[in-house]
Amino acid sequence: MLTLPSSLAHKYEALLIQFGVPVNQRAYYYKWLRYYLDFCDNHQLNSSDKYNFSAFNEKLRSKNQSDTQRQQAKQAIAIFYRGIGGSENIPTASMKVASLQPESSHLKRVTEIKPNPILEIESPNVTSDLSSANKPTDTPTFNSPSNERKILPTAPIDSNVLKLTGANWAWVYDDLTSAIKVRHYSPKTLKAYKTWIKKLQTFTKSKDAHLLTMDDVKRFLNFLAVEKKVASSTQNQAFNALLFLFKHVLNKEFGKVEGVVRAKRTTYIPVVLSRTEVDLVISHLKYPYNLVAKLLYGCGLRLFECLKLRIQDLNFEMMVLTIHDGKGKKDRTLPMPSVLITELKEQQAKVMQLHRQDLEAGYAGTFLPSALGGKYKNASKELVWQWLFPAKKLTLIPETQEYRRYYLHESHVQKAIKQAVQQSQIPKRASAHTFRHSFASHLLQANYDIRTIQELLGHSDLKTTMIYTHTVQSVTIKQAKSPLDFEQK
Repeated sequence: MLTLPSSLAHKYEALLIQFGVPVNQRAYYYKWLRYYLDFCDNHQLNSSDKYNFSAFNEKLRSKNQSDTQRQQAKQAIAIFYRGIGGSENIPTASMKVASLQPESSHLKRVTEIKPNPILEIESPNVTSDLSSANKPTDTPTFNSPSNERKILPTAPIDSNVLKLTGANWAWVYDDLTSAIKVRHYSPKTLKAYKTWIKKLQTFTKSKDAHLLTMDDVKRFLNFLAVEKKVASSTQNQAFNALLFLFKHVLNKEFGKVEGVVRAKRTTYIPVVLSRTEVDLVISHLKYPYNLVAKLLYGCGLRLFECLKLRIQDLNFEMMVLTIHDGKGKKDRTLPMPSVLITELKEQQAKVMQLHRQDLEAGYAGTFLPSALGGKYKNASKELVWQWLFPAKKLTLIPETQEYRRYYLHESHVQKAIKQAVQQSQIPKRASAHTFRHSFASHLLQANYDIRTIQELLGHSDLKTTMIYTHTVQSVTIKQAKSPLDFEQK
């Protein structure tokens, strides 16, 4: 294989630096360029003619090189033509050295072919994702016999790989969805991350995602804090979304985010209802929303935890309510409110009757967690897996044309609670989550241990639970006094 003259190598090195190619990946770019020049020499093609890359690309395809490998080769040679254009002394066959094997990158997809013959690379400080985790199975060999003069068909080079504006981001959202699902993250997390990545796409004018750098991240976070004046928690959520994008979708290193304007952190004091106000709001709720609200307050549940309760989660003998797959995929148990035993049993009976009707109608069953339906074929029709708060209508699955029953939609509960708060004329901005805040505050007011409340709420960090110390009056004695001076009882 051809070696590069020192002058050409130095200029190419400068180009790799200019276009932000990571140091540990530049050797692979050298190798692709040398393979290309060797190919041009063997086929007596003019290596200063950028249109010859299409023949080289076909050669790679014939050698069963993957799309990611061929894309990396396109980038390496595109950088060469952009900055040098074949104006240097091109190596000859007498300069051949031992063949080296390039490694593949993790570039994601080949997008639609554009008429431009060379990749667009216009701005410095852009970094392509060029990790080398997987080596190609077959080493590309281009040392064809000297008498071979076959010219392969030409085709335009894909100009969308390194586009600075108007790139296609469809693959980003597809891979994001897959990465979220394989880690069993919440659908809400997927929705939030998609939202922030779309905002980033708009901010960067749809620059190719492979070209995203930490500079883009910093500018975007600064934009949120300075221009949009978002809250600290909002900026942190955006940061987490971009961190996930870099690590699990683009497979890039996410460096230190320094020099970013941080949104001002404020101490949020949650809205808390008094016991009288709780009862007043519930009195304006109709079935089944009144029972949902009672569980939210009586057990301190998050709304989705309450709505995702199944028949098997109620243990009337032990007076225990089990929460499966709570926030962070954590399970926990809670004491079942004694005053709700009768209502919960009545609700269970209604679900049993509805389940019988569904079975008679030939429905396909309920929705099961993860891949449980594939392991237990009939589990979706078993009573224990039915929702405690089933949806009013069956849901049609387009792929299978089957009807299944989902749980009560959270938007219906939120709307009902909002109307009940308005009807109660309570001068507080209360929502479904306010019942959970009230649960924790009232337990703290009753002198329950803060760590006990932490476990009941399912908080990972005690700092999260400590916020409720601001919602109740402090009864702590602040004046220091020796225990020896305490009066004996």
